[in-house]
Amino acid sequence: MNRATHIISVIGFFLSLSAYSQLKLLKGSVFANDDVEGIHILNKTSAKYTVTNAEGNFEILAKEKDVLTITSLKYETLEVIVTSKNMNDQSLKMYLIERVNELEEVVVGKILTGNIGSDIGNIDLEKELNFYDLGIPGYTGKPKTLNERKLADADGGAPIYYGMGVNFHKLLNRISGRTKRLKQRVDLDERIKCLVEIKELYSESLFENEEFTTGQINDYFYFCMDAENFKTICQRNDPTEIIPFLEEKLKTYKENLNSKED
Repeated sequence: MNRATHIISVIGFFLSLSAYSQLKLLKGSVFANDDVEGIHILNKTSAKYTVTNAEGNFEILAKEKDVLTITSLKYETLEVIVTSKNMNDQSLKMYLIERVNELEEVVVGKILTGNIGSDIGNIDLEKELNFYDLGIPGYTGKPKTLNERKLADADGGAPIYYGMGVNFHKLLNRISGRTKRLKQRVDLDERIKCLVEIKELYSESLFENEEFTTGQINDYFYFCMDAENFKTICQRNDPTEIIPFLEEKLKTYKENLNSKED
């Protein structure tokens, strides 16, 4: 009995050793509209774990068909199956959707009856209070993203103040490369926003007659996003320009897939 137990233990050891030897280091990137540092990456299949760095990059041991779970308090949980392409290319890109907490509907104010004559008399109209009424200067433009606010803080103001004073904060950020990195993050945010919008609008018609997996579709759109003119075309929001661009990129992407299979 003891000998049988010993044999089973030895077999189990070699099986686990064999499974571990199949694992390879997989590099990946997480994208989102906000901070991507400290996001949890769990390999549920091979029981491996890591977190993303400040740029959203990570490395984890994995093999084909492993299931990765990406979790964060700020974003929706995402599960991804590792493909052979991910392992061969040593690349896995994922976009996270911000978690939205829906609140129950609350009725504030008086309940109207539907009788216009009586309802008008029951409505109290008050002027909306804003920061100008309180004498506080405010910003009425489009709200800035986190990275846009960081960039404005790092590179705001003139290089030289009135009276020949130097803006050392701005100067040091440029010398250290922080301003450049923040500009790259803002550019990436804008590209990701464009990517999501284009994907929602054109995916169905673009892949109607294609036999692509979900992973291949995502990979195709990231391929489009890497194009130098992608953001410019997207922001012009002209379907007569966007559709030919997507079709041309799809043709190139399919050629790349076929060449890898050969």
